[in-house]
Amino acid sequence: MKMLRTLAFLVVAASLVLAACAPAATPTPAPEPTQAPEPTAVPPTEVPPTEAPTAEPAPTGLTCAEPIKVGLITDASGALAIYGAHILPSFMLGMEYVAGAAGSAGETFDFKAAQENTFKVDDCEIIVYVRDDGSNPENTATVARELIDVQKVNILVGTVSSGATATLQGIANESKIPLIVAPAAANDITGANFNEYTFRVSRNNYQDAMNECAYLTKQYKTFIQIAPDYAFGRGSAAAFRDACTLDGGTFVADDIFAPLDTTDFTTYMEQIANSGAESYIVSWAGGGFVPLMQAAKDQGVTDSMALGATFIDNTLMPVWYGNAVGSTSGILYHYSAPKNAANDFLVAQSKARYGKNPDLFAADGMNAAIMLVEALKLSGGDATGEALVKVMEGMSFEGPKGTIQIRPEDHVAIQDMYILKLLNVTDPDANFYEYIDTTRPEPPCLLPEALKGRCGSLPYGNLSGK
Repeated sequence: MKMLRTLAFLVVAASLVLAACAPAATPTPAPEPTQAPEPTAVPPTEVPPTEAPTAEPAPTGLTCAEPIKVGLITDASGALAIYGAHILPSFMLGMEYVAGAAGSAGETFDFKAAQENTFKVDDCEIIVYVRDDGSNPENTATVARELIDVQKVNILVGTVSSGATATLQGIANESKIPLIVAPAAANDITGANFNEYTFRVSRNNYQDAMNECAYLTKQYKTFIQIAPDYAFGRGSAAAFRDACTLDGGTFVADDIFAPLDTTDFTTYMEQIANSGAESYIVSWAGGGFVPLMQAAKDQGVTDSMALGATFIDNTLMPVWYGNAVGSTSGILYHYSAPKNAANDFLVAQSKARYGKNPDLFAADGMNAAIMLVEALKLSGGDATGEALVKVMEGMSFEGPKGTIQIRPEDHVAIQDMYILKLLNVTDPDANFYEYIDTTRPEPPCLLPEALKGRCGSLPYGNLSGK
């Protein structure tokens, strides 16, 4: 059975899939992600990448005349709260890693008990305000404006949903406040919705696809794919089609797009079953992954073709990938893959403080904290948007996934990703994998036409640049 041999998966979020992070519907009635308020960013204009600062090297210590205020927005109650639960502890552990001591909230952070946490980094006080947006763009706008207008934050971090992140981008740009995106994955964040104040530590759809297709196309040659019908899903489908085709694969049918709130996937799975493809690629985020996979089983898809999707979070791996033991696939992060001091700290402290090892998006949370502190050091403690944008473009720092480089052309975060072999789904510490390889995908520049000049020599629009 092909499924037993290989399941190269992509799911940027399988009911937490990959990624994580795409705009998902909230438990209470809320606008479709595709109908989120339009970002308030000004229309794109040709803005060249900021030149690297030529001043003397920044001091190793951090000083600031007054406390730096950070607004962390994530999902603590909505359909993607499982991802928010990865970000909250890892961000706080990241702040502790650079500060050398826990924050005012104590050694563990409980959002229900505290929505603020103050850290002392060298001679600078950094106050983190945490807000829940429930992956609802309207909520995102409300809490973002409260953080900016009332708390007077200098930097924003968030959020889980790519649709909510689009809203957050516009507000950050309008307010000239830097935004560090974690863990949303949509290409559009540093593509169609690009603005000079938005940076990401999360990977994008293309990095997922490039990592996965490099392996997937060694096993299968014909594909069909299904994705949710909004920015994250369409961006993921475009990236997989491009990356897998470039690696020698063929798509035998048009991409299938289903509404994000779909609960009955029978018709879609009938199309997939009748396609004749060897492998079906799934990109999904939120609870829809569960009925999707059930329909695949009911329609015989899981028996007749291989699932192409990245490995997902530790919680759902045992639920859906028990029959995939022995298969090899891509993943954006698993605690067992990187070998460095930052990851060692994240793993040890997550286990000691929270009783479990860090999960799929934990590295994004820690990287966001490290990035903002390293940027403040480079700016000499200057937290103005102008100063931070200058140092954040092109900066590099060390985190739990090794070196993260912020590409100056489009603010994409170039980072390591992993190929792992699934050994079991029963280990109580989620030690499921054998390490196979590390990749470092360099995705194309996806800026809008008006900003194409920023892309320089990077492939524009797709991997071939044609």
